[in-house]
Amino acid sequence: MKFLIAALAFSVVSGPAFAACYGTDTFSTCNDSSGNRYTIQRYGNTTYMKGNNYRTGSSWSQNSTTYGNTTFHNGRDADGNSWRSTTYDW
Repeated sequence: MKFLIAALAFSVVSGPAFAACYGTDTFSTCNDSSGNRYTIQRYGNTTYMKGNNYRTGSSWSQNSTTYGNTTFHNGRDADGNSWRSTTYDW
């Protein structure tokens, strides 16, 4: 679920692209053909994602923390704007 959230946020920022990811369950690095590179770190119930695009120079980040069936997300988009959202697993 947490990786899916990160992947969805990534696809919104970058558009459609196939990503190749390498690493472990606790730390992964992904790259795609659009020039995006991002890392995903997982610690307990929290997932941290940081990404950048070497072609455009943009960068973004997202943190997600799950408590029970509720996940709180916050991040910064490629334009530097901060955002927050909450999702519920029913």
